[in-house]
Amino acid sequence: MPDRIRVMRIIARMNVGGPAIQVTGLMRHLDPARFEQRLFTGWCADDEADYLLTQAPDVPAHRVTGLGRAVRPGDDLTVIKRLHDAIRQFRPHIIHTHTAKAGTVGRLSAMITHPKAQLVHTFHGHLLHGYFSPGKTQAVIQLERFLARRTARIVAVGPQVRDDLLQAGIGRSEQYVIIPPGLEFPELPSRNQARDELGLARDAVVVSLIGRLTRIKRADRFAEVARLLHQGMPDREIRFLVAGDGDTARDLAATALAHRLPFTMLGWRSDIPRILAATDVLVLTSDNEGTPISLIQAAVAGVPVVATDVGSVKDVVVDGKTGLLAAPSATAIAPLVQQLISDPAFRQRMGADARAFAQGRYSVQRLAADHAALYEKLQADGGTH
Repeated sequence: MPDRIRVMRIIARMNVGGPAIQVTGLMRHLDPARFEQRLFTGWCADDEADYLLTQAPDVPAHRVTGLGRAVRPGDDLTVIKRLHDAIRQFRPHIIHTHTAKAGTVGRLSAMITHPKAQLVHTFHGHLLHGYFSPGKTQAVIQLERFLARRTARIVAVGPQVRDDLLQAGIGRSEQYVIIPPGLEFPELPSRNQARDELGLARDAVVVSLIGRLTRIKRADRFAEVARLLHQGMPDREIRFLVAGDGDTARDLAATALAHRLPFTMLGWRSDIPRILAATDVLVLTSDNEGTPISLIQAAVAGVPVVATDVGSVKDVVVDGKTGLLAAPSATAIAPLVQQLISDPAFRQRMGADARAFAQGRYSVQRLAADHAALYEKLQADGGTH
């Protein structure tokens, strides 16, 4: 085994969200005496916040022009060439890709340039449901099947993600390793301090949505939940807080205005601990998810959640104990939020249980240890699979 295992980490872009948080945790917490890491990433789009700039300026990264959100065949070929040059220079033992585009261009470049490197790819979620037309989805599946045949290990963030991929014929069961997300646990401000800093009334009930405002995240469903709560609990002061941005943000703001709903639209924020400290209930309204980092962050902060029972959400939320799971409809979600609003003792007990659950399962130290064990085993056995 070499003195240090060289790990080349490739991610399309470090936009604020789960993959960027996981990559940052690994860059910070893998033992530098055992691993030499280099991070390669592209630039975020204009409507995205860059996690490296807003949250992790201490994490060194090599920026690869063209390695971003957009898929452009000409640019992608240039990216493959640039990664080819970087691989030749670094000669990594392990090339670990994160997110779909990076998984494609990174693994293709590795196959061409350095076939002896062990390839690892993490599915932080997948694109098999709700993102593309049936024809494009089939094309994605065929591409992922091809890449999986040349990948030493496939990391899934939860059992449901793995099972969905296996059902689509992507990889073999023995290739998969389940590594749940892991977070750094920041100190939280007090509830009153957080509310004062965000301009929220101390005695209001704050119901929050945190994340990208894209179609599959269903911010429109959150707006409908807000309308139902506003209508059904007219005597309660409820404030709806939205931290995030995306292509449905304008529609969400217009709906809130049309129905005179008490919304606060914060846009992209780097102070998620402050937002959670001010929150009474976090809501997730998505049609599809991997393992949502926002739900883990809420649990760490002791905030109960109401979430749609999709993807790997049930791996994060213990229904009835750390949060409540609902069918993906506003009429299913709203009564559960109302239940938590109406029963502060139940809400606080659930938040305490969520915190204990998260601290035992989702630490960044565990995330780093799991990856260290994976890399060392691959290096020791030559990547046999």
